[in-house]
Amino acid sequence: MNIFGFKSRRTAARLAPVRPLGWVGDIYARSASPTGRNITEQIRAAYAHNPVAQRCCRLVAEAVAGTPLLIDDASVAALLCERAGGQVLLESVATQLMLHGNAYVQLLPGAGELPAELYALRPERVSVELDAQGWPAAFAYRVGGQVQRLDACDALGRTSVVHIHTINPIDDHYGLGCLSAAAQAVAIHNSAGAWNHALLDNAARPSGALVYDAGDKGAALSAVQFERLKAEMAAQFQGSANAGRPMLLEGGLRWQAISMTPAEMDFLSLKDSAARDIAMAFGVPPMLIGIPGDATYANYREASKALWRQTVLPMLGTILASLKQGLATWGEVGRMTPALDHISALSEDRERLWNQVSAADFLSVDEKRAVLGFGESVR
Repeated sequence: MNIFGFKSRRTAARLAPVRPLGWVGDIYARSASPTGRNITEQIRAAYAHNPVAQRCCRLVAEAVAGTPLLIDDASVAALLCERAGGQVLLESVATQLMLHGNAYVQLLPGAGELPAELYALRPERVSVELDAQGWPAAFAYRVGGQVQRLDACDALGRTSVVHIHTINPIDDHYGLGCLSAAAQAVAIHNSAGAWNHALLDNAARPSGALVYDAGDKGAALSAVQFERLKAEMAAQFQGSANAGRPMLLEGGLRWQAISMTPAEMDFLSLKDSAARDIAMAFGVPPMLIGIPGDATYANYREASKALWRQTVLPMLGTILASLKQGLATWGEVGRMTPALDHISALSEDRERLWNQVSAADFLSVDEKRAVLGFGESVR
């Protein structure tokens, strides 16, 4: 996506950002979790290295992108479904909202009345510029040493960048992602995995101690002997490749194993607890990602229904409402809502609602259609 090339076609590129009253600096450089990491490091630790966090994120984002939609305007439907720069728009926006808490969608003008493309910018590259009243007036997009200033609206008053963000009680202009709350659990889960990996590298046995049995009272190993012993132990007996190798000790040395209790060796429960916290932060029922021992939901169907009702649909509603508000400045866009009747996880609830509405004799046909999310009947 050549964002700098696009801007230069319409107006002269301004590579030095204009900083009016109320400049808001880059939140990703100054925000840190309890682990001391900024948001970029958190994303690398979670999405790139933690299977639970990545699965939760992908589960929600793919569900958002795969939800059937009711869109009146065919051109708007094409904008949402087409790939811009290889990205799936709704999936990208949902992922950014969960990880960053912010998503920036650029509306690229074309020959027609509607935008030619909708492209989700990387949130860690975007900063907000405020006007004198404290409202967002532009967005500074940084790539390497270059900075491109993107106006919030173009000369015709049409929205150029739609900023979608989650609620953040301590910031007026940036959202707060799920990852901030899950950062500590991600660190614990990754540390537990690293510990288990270290145990496997040492044949899954706790380490022991070399005890020097001095023949003369007060005798000890010399510094040279001690360093030689350490080097031989590291070369010959440490690591998974040397697991089970017999140890030959010289006179005066004996091996004493240091045992650990089964409770100290059991890190599975610790990992499951951390995984459950990660899933909770992302709004995913633990049952759906295979965490054992969770009996919050009666069965898989109830857990799937909770995922859609409590996580997917609220996020999708926020995204669609924000995009509709931005597209409305370009022209009439009509209805943009999820097609609830076509979501298999909610089929039982929708069937119950249809039966209740059909049995309500005191409602007119148009009132029944309104309750079910349809427009007035054509006569």
